[in-house]
Amino acid sequence: MTLALVKMITVFITSLVTLSAAPQLQDPIRGENQIVASFYEETPEVFSILDHKCNVCHKRRNRRRVFTPENMGSYKNEIYTQVFVKKRMPKGNSIRLTTKEQQELLTWISSTKIERHGI
Repeated sequence: MTLALVKMITVFITSLVTLSAAPQLQDPIRGENQIVASFYEETPEVFSILDHKCNVCHKRRNRRRVFTPENMGSYKNEIYTQVFVKKRMPKGNSIRLTTKEQQELLTWISSTKIERHGI
């Protein structure tokens, strides 16, 4: 395993442990978990990553997969598979995700699992 991959996995696991150990605060009005809700408030940063690193190419070559704030949540599983499992995206040598950008995407993707499964 490369050192970068080990670091990424370590950061991902640390973020999951941190989130699972955090107190679960309920919003008295909406009755939802405030920690999970806070992930959705932070999506402008995630959208910025998708817009600057993915949409640059998608707008020219794959117009059906252009990410918007409204549709990006529905692509979480595909983004995870293409970026972190198959390592096919972003394509080319000129566009690379920084370690911080990778961590933000992983945190955002894992937020769905937290919301749905309470992990």
